Amino acid sequence: MEKEPLARYTSWRVGGSADRLYKPSDIDDVQHYLQSLPVDEPVLWLGLGSNVLIRDGGVRGSVIYTRGCLKQMHDSSDGLIYVEAGVPCARVAKLAAEKDLAGAEFLAGIPGTMGGALAMNAGAFGGETWNLIRKVLVVNRQGDLFERKASEYKIGYRSVSVADDEWFVACYLDIPTGGNQQSREKIRALLAKRSKTQPTNMPSGGSVFKNPEGDHAARLIEATELKGKHIGGAQVSEKHSNFILNTGNASAADIEQLIRFVKKEVLEKQGVSLETEVRIIGEVLGQ
Repeated sequence: MEKEPLARYTSWRVGGSADRLYKPSDIDDVQHYLQSLPVDEPVLWLGLGSNVLIRDGGVRGSVIYTRGCLKQMHDSSDGLIYVEAGVPCARVAKLAAEKDLAGAEFLAGIPGTMGGALAMNAGAFGGETWNLIRKVLVVNRQGDLFERKASEYKIGYRSVSVADDEWFVACYLDIPTGGNQQSREKIRALLAKRSKTQPTNMPSGGSVFKNPEGDHAARLIEATELKGKHIGGAQVSEKHSNFILNTGNASAADIEQLIRFVKKEVLEKQGVSLETEVRIIGEVLGQ
């Protein structure tokens, strides 16, 4: 699709248009599409559109949209679970519980797809994605497909050392055997906690800032008395101060300006430089 508005594809419900939006039918289709592109064509991957702020001027080049497209998930011959990049993390948690496996419950609290979770080592409730990963499938800029072991990557807090010209299209998870009913109950408890502590009923991008070592971004923002602070239609959540909400008419510029304001105020008043967890992508409108 040409000149496709991206606001409907992001959890913040903001963002300009992509030059091209492509929805692949499977991994082979992804390979063929990448092979068809000019060598200098920028490529952005988008799943559930959480943890990303797309500016109002949109995105140049191609956006490959994986949600509902790269959706295969099944047992593999080596006892692992094969999951493609477009599968929502919550579905993986549910499948693991159904298979009497324990340790993947935290994925129910990640509002994104496995592709995004792999790219940033997403986590929730004390769990992190790459603790479950044994190996991955990646595709490069030329459309070539490779299998890589988890040990080939340097994994950190919300960071993964993936090459600039490679993208995750699938992974193999190693989830230990556990109690079916216990896992289901844990998922329900985690989701209840998320609903109680996070503004899940409002458009947001998830946690905006990484937690500094030994502290929490939300505590620092709250201590700076920024709960409820708003710029245009963007507002720091009253429920969880590490969330910025689109109250209904926010632009991406409103949200980005509020992010910068929060960083500045926390640095001045708390002496801590917050690092954004969300990725800010695209062109400023009018430039």
